[in-house]
Amino acid sequence: MHPDIAVFVKYEIWPNYMKALEKNKVPAVLISALFNKNQIYFKAYGGFMRSTLRKFSNYFVQDENSKKLLESIGIKNAHVSGDTRLDRVSEILDRDNTLDFMEAFKNDKICFVAGSTWPEDEAILIDHINHAPKNLKYVLAPHTIKKDKILGLAGAFTKKTTLYSKIDSNNLRDYDVLIIDTIGLLTKIYSYADIAYVGGGFSTGLHNTLEPAVFGIPVIIGPNYDGFKEAEDLVKQKGISPIKDQWTFGELLKKFLDSPDYRKKTGEINATYISKNKGASQEIMNHIKELIQ
Repeated sequence: MHPDIAVFVKYEIWPNYMKALEKNKVPAVLISALFNKNQIYFKAYGGFMRSTLRKFSNYFVQDENSKKLLESIGIKNAHVSGDTRLDRVSEILDRDNTLDFMEAFKNDKICFVAGSTWPEDEAILIDHINHAPKNLKYVLAPHTIKKDKILGLAGAFTKKTTLYSKIDSNNLRDYDVLIIDTIGLLTKIYSYADIAYVGGGFSTGLHNTLEPAVFGIPVIIGPNYDGFKEAEDLVKQKGISPIKDQWTFGELLKKFLDSPDYRKKTGEINATYISKNKGASQEIMNHIKELIQ
């Protein structure tokens, strides 16, 4: 293909690609990279992968710790530019996020949206929703949308529940729970949320917390979020709240519902974090332009 430059993102560090690029004198750039001391590059036995990592002409990392780790193995040309994903989610606010079915379903009530949920998440959510007051609207967008899984989930609720595939906009306001059994809508649905829950923190790996956070709402997650920088940062700042079990979830949700002011302030932490940390894409592109001129 004879590219002028090759750009790899985050963890995409492939020895054979780097060898071929080096052979053909094509500069390679690594962007949005995030390193930690437990990775192979920083181990005594990691010489082969270290040599691969050193083949990049420029490194754009997410934080100062990543830069220091690279410096510890002799890589001095790293720039702290942040995560390009923050730019992508910021653009969500500029588009039309209107969904007619959500307008009808929410009906001016407080709306709780749980996205990318797994069975471990749903076990906590189902029991709580079944025993919660009826003044809330709940939207669940499971990670797995196979028919048998969706029907099993819907059957677990004692509150009036419907599926996206069966919605009738004339009576959606009569339902308490809406299950999204399709893909591609979750980001827009988050714009209707007053509180969000992001799944994966109990089992498979945390899903995208930035998509709900950009709308300036509180975000709840499971206990396992190590390695997800934005989640780690926002847990420290108290914009994202981790839970351990059904009891901690219930207590946290009650706190958000009882205090609109606390809910608002928590959400503002998330929106501010994204606003302050965006801009990585432009900074990286400015450097890339210099490299290919």
